[in-house]
Amino acid sequence: MDFLMILKAIILGLVEGLTEFAPVSSTGHMIIVDDMWLQSENFLTKHGANTFKVVIQLGSILAVVVTFKDRFINLLSFGRFSPETNQGKGRLKLSQIIVGLIPAGVLGVLFEDYIDEYLFSTKTVLVGLVIGAIFMIVADFFGPKNPKTKTVDEISYKQAFLVGLIQCFSLWPGFSRSGSTISGGVLVGMSHRVAADFTFIMAVPIMAGASFLSLLSNWEYISLDALPVFIAGFISAFVFALLSIRFFLKLINKVKLVPFAIYRIVLAVIIYFVFL
Repeated sequence: MDFLMILKAIILGLVEGLTEFAPVSSTGHMIIVDDMWLQSENFLTKHGANTFKVVIQLGSILAVVVTFKDRFINLLSFGRFSPETNQGKGRLKLSQIIVGLIPAGVLGVLFEDYIDEYLFSTKTVLVGLVIGAIFMIVADFFGPKNPKTKTVDEISYKQAFLVGLIQCFSLWPGFSRSGSTISGGVLVGMSHRVAADFTFIMAVPIMAGASFLSLLSNWEYISLDALPVFIAGFISAFVFALLSIRFFLKLINKVKLVPFAIYRIVLAVIIYFVFL
């Protein structure tokens, strides 16, 4: 295992960590990187590359858990042990998270094979990047100018379900889970920061479940020789996701979604003319 492979793993972890929870589509970026690099130059076998992507995604998930650790303690203990409860907070319920997960979870199970076979390509990602960007711009311009839901604890079951419905768009690679759910949250009356918080919290169970199932089915492809690559990618994704989440949460209420939408469109144009 040479230094160059470790460096590649760190760079790929960086891409995953910086893009997983920003509304720019980590799946889109990883598919593009995959087409350009991951399976080229014999970086890893096809199955090993897929397993590697699962491992670094787990690093990003861990970063969310660390960032919102008090909130998750509150959710899992039903409000009994979280310090937030003593401050009048902690009213977001686990059942609301589940309500938000149901629509995309059901559609994801029903159409998983179709999505894997037909939608994971650079061309489909470009479509998702552009359409998702347009949706984000629409959310910024047509969402309430003075949103009523100013904390996560004020989210209603109706809002959670509507955001869950809108999250179904993210099943198209490149559309972006956070892009769709933050935009959806804004359209149903949440502030940008509340929509982002809810998006990150809601992402953990569905991402963790899918990742662990995928990891179990691909466990045989984690060899001792490749272990340093997986460890380097995991740590890189965790560190950069942690930094990205904290920076993004401070920024989102100020800049909103349009700058991220513009980035997506510019990225799609560059990729189209340079690689396609």
